[in-house]
Amino acid sequence: MDIRKKWIAATIAIVLATNICTYFGSGVISSLLGANSGVLTASESQQAQKWQKLFYIKEQLDQYYDGDISDDALLEGAIKGMTSSLNDPYTVYFNKQEYEDFNTQTEGNYSGIGLQVKADGDNIIVVGSFDNSPAKNAGILPNDIIEKVDETSVTGSELEKAVSLMKGEAGTTVKLTLYREGKGEFEVTLTRAVITIETVKGEMLDSQVGLIEVSMFDDNTSDNFRKKLDELNAQGMKALIIDLRSNPGGLLNECVAMASNFIEKNQVVVSTVDKYGNTKKYRSEGGNYAGLPLVLITDQGSASASEIFAGAIRDYKLGTLVGTTTYGKGVVQSVLELGDGTALKVTVSKYYTPNGENINKTGIKPDVEVEYPKDLLSQAYDRSKDPQLAKALEIIKSKLQ
Repeated sequence: MDIRKKWIAATIAIVLATNICTYFGSGVISSLLGANSGVLTASESQQAQKWQKLFYIKEQLDQYYDGDISDDALLEGAIKGMTSSLNDPYTVYFNKQEYEDFNTQTEGNYSGIGLQVKADGDNIIVVGSFDNSPAKNAGILPNDIIEKVDETSVTGSELEKAVSLMKGEAGTTVKLTLYREGKGEFEVTLTRAVITIETVKGEMLDSQVGLIEVSMFDDNTSDNFRKKLDELNAQGMKALIIDLRSNPGGLLNECVAMASNFIEKNQVVVSTVDKYGNTKKYRSEGGNYAGLPLVLITDQGSASASEIFAGAIRDYKLGTLVGTTTYGKGVVQSVLELGDGTALKVTVSKYYTPNGENINKTGIKPDVEVEYPKDLLSQAYDRSKDPQLAKALEIIKSKLQ
């Protein structure tokens, strides 16, 4: 969910292919082979014949199925089946409603319950919840597993479906069935509300040390982060703690822009390599805070763009990482808009930290490991009891001596 592109040529090809197949069914293959004799290669012919089975099944359903048939539903089911078979929770086909819901994740507000979630194998795991949201007020905790949304079972491969089901008009209700270690299965009924996502919050912890919490990377994160930096700097900030806990990631360009505040101009923040070996390097834009003493706090909910940020700070030795190992999402997605309000989000490359490390499924280990006690997760957050923040504050103060 990281780089948005419009691949017009691919879109036209997909639409044309779909239209041809819809109108001509299984006979399309024979027609194409006949009309284009000498044009299709042997490999292309084999592929065409292989996919003929799909349209044959469509014809048989039309002929024999005793019930209502929707061509649109059949087509969507076939496409979702293809993406699901890849066993990649990040490669997903969005219908119109799902794509609208997906876009709201990067625009700063939406109507729903305020949960941040991730796919972890067969499960959908709660990463965190936004302040003053229905989910936060109901006591839903990180690491809770979402089993059902309004009696609809959901799994890790259906992450976007679950997110779409949880969203809805403010004032309406949604029931979640969850599982929590030590508690077992339980249900919560929530009333949806307008969720305003404040992705950047900050304050001075004392006369010299600033704290900025970044909950995700949306369209406004880098600008708001820079403004908060300037605000704290005007208050006398000499060192900074950046809290990336429970940050599931977001837009790659926003992450690069945020990292640019601390990394010298033109230095590589992250590199991506696609299946063909093509490499793209994302370089720092440069900023005013290179050399500012830094400590980053991470946990297992820190993923994707937050790991890119942490990896760059670590590799250039610009700060100290405190907390626990990050999630380990080292792949990048592009969104292909299909011209009819639908879209395909597809994994297109792997990313590498400046030192050339891909952290997919391994994560980034902190320099100083500090666990957050499980018993505190079930309590209201109390900064004075936060051992990870306490260690970060201890380390950042040592940098000022």
